[in-house]
Amino acid sequence: MPYIHENSDWPDFTWSSVRLTARLAALRHRQGRLIGRMEELGFPLREEAVLRTLTTEVLKSSEIEGAHLSEEQVRSSLARRLGMSIAGLVPADRDVEGVVEMMVDATQNFARKLTAERLFAWHAALFPTGRSGLHRIITGTWRNENSGPMQVVSGPMGRERVHFEAPHATRIESEMKTFLAWFENSTIKIDPVLKAAVAHLWVVTIHPFEDGNGRIARAIAELALARSEQTAQRFYSMSAQIRLERNAYYEMLEATQKGGLDITTWLVWFLDCLDKAFVGAETILASVLQKARFWEAHAGEKFNDRQRAIINRLHDGFEGKLTSSKWAALAKSSQDTALRDIDDLLKRRILAKEAAGGRSTSYQLIKA
Repeated sequence: MPYIHENSDWPDFTWSSVRLTARLAALRHRQGRLIGRMEELGFPLREEAVLRTLTTEVLKSSEIEGAHLSEEQVRSSLARRLGMSIAGLVPADRDVEGVVEMMVDATQNFARKLTAERLFAWHAALFPTGRSGLHRIITGTWRNENSGPMQVVSGPMGRERVHFEAPHATRIESEMKTFLAWFENSTIKIDPVLKAAVAHLWVVTIHPFEDGNGRIARAIAELALARSEQTAQRFYSMSAQIRLERNAYYEMLEATQKGGLDITTWLVWFLDCLDKAFVGAETILASVLQKARFWEAHAGEKFNDRQRAIINRLHDGFEGKLTSSKWAALAKSSQDTALRDIDDLLKRRILAKEAAGGRSTSYQLIKA
């Protein structure tokens, strides 16, 4: 069976409106309600929710490709670019800055026309050293014949699984010209959410760059979703949900690549994944509100900068157990200073010891 891009009618995608109409209508309703709820928040809380969402989006989109970035660096880089004033800003590595730059451009400048030059800039930002790992790659332009057949794979090096083979490099310029013309054609009658799903699949299929194609395809989908809402404020992370369903994601892409041009099954999967992402947004909202309630409840109390920064980290989704050693590392303080900070919060019933004691003593926040 030929790959989808080898079909004679490529890229004339089709789908079943019967299977999609009710699902899409319900999803658009939930999307509207979510945006409405978030916009009812005061500006500081809405700003915090956007920062939390975009941080998650950058981290998880990279994790899908096996790249693990520093959450602290991503959050700091995003805050600087969005003009947000937050405590504990840290310098970010070039690879972090590049991914953040792409995501900020895609979501905050969603109304700008998507062009080849804009995609080239995204790609160059993703690979500021001109390397992917140890391998030198061509950046800021389409892949060429020198890179050989472009196979889409997942899995660790040495145990990669080939999902499909992308079009030959000689087709890329023409294929992307067709895609970009479709993407910016406002006369085509297609729901913007469906457009995000089709665009994601289309770009992954073409695989126009030597590396970074998944991240760029997801950024294009985020741009389309921002257009569907006509707002730069992001309150849910599609990549976070795809990361949770990573195996299913690659299996769905593989099955779609080996089928015909009816992509209904892919669209159903994408819409269901997006629906689950809306549920994830509720978790972010609850966390942001809980953090706000905490600081309101303790508004009259004094905290040193270390305590304030780490309490915020605990509210922002701290992973693992908080120990005195982790406190010292995060606060860049001595162990003795960490213990004094923790002991003060224990006495004020802001922290509590978790059940395990001894050398494994850990602490948790008492929620307001």
